[in-house]
Amino acid sequence: MAGRKRAQPAAGKRAQPKAGQSAPREDDPNAHAYSYNARGLEERTGRPAGDGGSSSRKIRVLDSTLREGEQHPGVSFTNKQRIQIAWMLDYFGVDQIEISPVISDDHREATKTIIKQGLQADIVSHGRAIREDIDVSIGCDAKWCAAYLGISDVHLRDKLRITRQEAARRAVDTVEYAKKHGLSIRFTVEDGSRADPEFLISLCRQIEEAKVDRISLPDTVGIMHPAGMYEFVKCVRSEISVPLDVHVHNDMGLAVANALSACDAGVDQIHTTIDGIGERTGIPPLAEVAVALTYLYGSGNDFRLDMLQDLSRLIEDYTGMPPYDSKPVVGSSAYKHKAGTHLAAILRNPAAYEPIPPRAVGNRRRIVFGGLAGKTGAAYLMSLLGLETSGDDKQARAVAAGLKGLGLGDLIDLPVDDRLEKKMTGTNK
Repeated sequence: MAGRKRAQPAAGKRAQPKAGQSAPREDDPNAHAYSYNARGLEERTGRPAGDGGSSSRKIRVLDSTLREGEQHPGVSFTNKQRIQIAWMLDYFGVDQIEISPVISDDHREATKTIIKQGLQADIVSHGRAIREDIDVSIGCDAKWCAAYLGISDVHLRDKLRITRQEAARRAVDTVEYAKKHGLSIRFTVEDGSRADPEFLISLCRQIEEAKVDRISLPDTVGIMHPAGMYEFVKCVRSEISVPLDVHVHNDMGLAVANALSACDAGVDQIHTTIDGIGERTGIPPLAEVAVALTYLYGSGNDFRLDMLQDLSRLIEDYTGMPPYDSKPVVGSSAYKHKAGTHLAAILRNPAAYEPIPPRAVGNRRRIVFGGLAGKTGAAYLMSLLGLETSGDDKQARAVAAGLKGLGLGDLIDLPVDDRLEKKMTGTNK
């Protein structure tokens, strides 16, 4: 079924600019940071770098909220919710959406229904590296399937109880079986970061010869350092030409860093979930990856970044798990300013403490009034209350001292009103 075209966003809705598309203006507060990024990435990768980071090649996104996300403890979507999530992810602009029809009859029906929607994103039917799971994908009318097989010694010995030779035969057989039935297939070498390097390369070569379409390199237990992740991917990239995915876990808080490091080494597709939900501590959050690809990598994606907050809220509604307040991009504190010196700066120019504007990602700027507000924050609070201030700042200083003297911490948390927003951002001309 032909994929539908995404509607073009309204003017002013999309995040601008993309760092790799043009040289940063001299008055761009991020210009020097972009320059450091570009020089560092060019030196590391040997590739010409864009102004904000690496080369402007497109780095794709596969979202696994419907597969990895449902492995998060306590998370289980209804079929209606799965379909809604798929539609929103497709409209947002991800390249592939992963779901596992082998889990249950409900998952199988959801997979069939989503595939019938004719979304622009590829729907990837996920399962084990066995013929029976490929048959399930075929029964769902999938065009793409994914198979995984643990290849580290601990997985082979203690989970699968097979030899390396048996694993290699199973991997090749799975790929050949999928290709024989007209499917595109991605093969995941599960726990590859802890597998013997020689066996890893040998298996990748064998499935490449079997015509695998993509290979996913996972850091299954989140054990990798970003520098180590770069070497891991480089080790594979130097030996095979098949396009590579990266699937990294966040056990040590390095999932996003490791995913981007993998891209520097040659990966061209990152696996994400909305809000990073997944097994144990999850995988890279879609919001953080999408923003990094847009602003730091200049990747040629067609993301609707202003949907990120809505996507996060959708998952919160479906799971009952709100993102933590200080979560990057979508957290309630991501654009909340409290300290007096910060307030004084952002009320004149938000770029002083914001790398990208909140509206670009669907968030909103907020100001916290309390003991740390300072005279500028106090003056703004007085204006909101309709209180006149004299030409000097004595009254504001007195209010600031009073707020501090109360010793009650944060008293008021307010969004910046539209009038001041326009004045701060220069859009009231």
